[in-house]
Amino acid sequence: MKNSVSGWQRAASQLLFIIYLFVLLYLLFFSESYGRADNTREYRYNLVLFREIKRFYNYRAQLGMKVVLLNLVGNVAAFVPFGFFLPVLWGGLLRFWKILFATFGFSLLVETIQLVYKVGTFDVDDLFLNTIGGVLGYLFLRVWLMLRAGHKGKRKVRTAGRKCSMGREAERRPTGVHGK
Repeated sequence: MKNSVSGWQRAASQLLFIIYLFVLLYLLFFSESYGRADNTREYRYNLVLFREIKRFYNYRAQLGMKVVLLNLVGNVAAFVPFGFFLPVLWGGLLRFWKILFATFGFSLLVETIQLVYKVGTFDVDDLFLNTIGGVLGYLFLRVWLMLRAGHKGKRKVRTAGRKCSMGREAERRPTGVHGK
């Protein structure tokens, strides 16, 4: 089992993921600095893809680059840890499409809660940007796993108890007795 994620690495990943979720949920639902204390309590939503992205781009001079970057880059960056940690903690999610759908689903849940409880805005652009962030986190994980496997001179590493192939060479190369 020397190729597997060690117990302390798994525990650290779980702790970091829980801290990440608490910070994310605080920012999305409770942070006054992100307009979560708005007392109008109206339903706010955008169902037209790229409408808000275009608006932020078109009004970047009036809004300021800080606001534009916070919205656009922030929505991507906020979900990078989700796409990175999820496959580490649950090896069954080590496929691109699974992470894509899991990230989209979690983002849809967050946006729906914002709509129902009138906190923030349900925005399909946020769904799009959050999903990109989760996919980028997954890609960062894949690169990290490949570098880790190459550094150890191994072509296979384990994540959450499952093997993760690092390219076609590893799939064709015999791995030992009973595929271990």
